[in-house]
Amino acid sequence: MTAPTLTATGPPVGQLDRPSEDPRRTKRPARARETALGLLFALPGLAGLGVFVIFPLFQAGYLSTRGNDILGNPTRSVGLRHFHELLTPAFGTVLWQTLVFTVLVVVPGVLLPLSLAAPMTQRLPGMRIFRTAFALPFAYSVSAASVVWLIMLNPGVSPVNWVLGLVGLPAPNWTTEPGWAMATVVGVTVWMVSGFNLLVLAAGLAGVDEEVLEAARIDGATGPRQFFSIVLPLISPSLFFAVVTTTLTALQALGQVQIMTDGGPNGHTRTLVYSIFDHAFHNNNSNFGLASAQGLVLLVIGVLIAVVQFGVLERRVHYR
Repeated sequence: MTAPTLTATGPPVGQLDRPSEDPRRTKRPARARETALGLLFALPGLAGLGVFVIFPLFQAGYLSTRGNDILGNPTRSVGLRHFHELLTPAFGTVLWQTLVFTVLVVVPGVLLPLSLAAPMTQRLPGMRIFRTAFALPFAYSVSAASVVWLIMLNPGVSPVNWVLGLVGLPAPNWTTEPGWAMATVVGVTVWMVSGFNLLVLAAGLAGVDEEVLEAARIDGATGPRQFFSIVLPLISPSLFFAVVTTTLTALQALGQVQIMTDGGPNGHTRTLVYSIFDHAFHNNNSNFGLASAQGLVLLVIGVLIAVVQFGVLERRVHYR
C-alpha cells in the first residue's frame, strides 16, 4: 500500500517573484489606438483644409511677390510692388463699391426675410405655398438666377418694364445706366439670399416657446414690445447666423456681377472679387501677382469684419 502523494496548491514555480502588471501599460496601447483612429477619421478633413485653404493661401502670398510672363507663369521677384499698385484712387473706388454693395445686400437681405418669417410660422391656409414661393430662390444657382433676371429686365421683352408702363412710370436701363446698374445687381443678390435667410429665421421663430410668449402677454408685453424685447433676443442666434452668412455671400459675389453688368457701366459695379477675377482670368489677362495681392486684401477685410461681428454683435446674442 503506497502513501498518498501531496500536490502543491500554491502558485507555480517562477510566478512568486513576478511583479503585478501595471495598469498604465495596458492603457497606453488603447490610447495610441484611439489617437490613430481619430487621426484617420480627421484625415479627409485635414486634407481638404490643406489643399483648398492652406496651400492656396501660401500660393497667393508667393504669387503676390512675383512678376508674371504673358502666360501667367511667375518669373521674377518684385517684392511689394503689387501692393504698391493698389494704393490708387481706382482701387479705393473698388473698395468703396464693395462696401456699399455688401451693406445694401446684408441689410435688406436680413430684414426682408425677418419681416416675412413671422407669417410663415402661422398655421394659415395656403401657408405652404407661401413658404415654398419665398424659399424657392435658394434652389437657383447664381448663373441661372442672373440669366433669368437679365431676361426679366431686357428692354425688348421685360415684363417689369411692361408693368411700369401700365402705371405710367418710365422704364430705366437696368444694367447699362450707372445709377441703376448697382441697384439691379444688389436687388438680384438680395432676392437670391432671402430664400435661405427666410428658412433660417422661420426655423428660429418656430422654436420660440409659446409659454414664454404667454407669460409676456400676461405681463403686458404685446405687439412691437413683445417682438423687440422677447422674440428678437430668443431668435438672435439665427439672426446672427443670417448676418454672417449674408456678409460672406456679398463679399464673394461674382457671378451676378459678371453675367449682368460685367463690372460696368464704366466700372460702377466693379467689386473686389470681380477685380480679382478680371486681373487673373478675364480676357486672358493672367496678372496673377496683382490678383493675388487683391485676394490677400480681401482676406484681411473678411477677417476684420469677422472680428467685428464676433467681437461686438455676438455679445448681444442670447444662447439658450
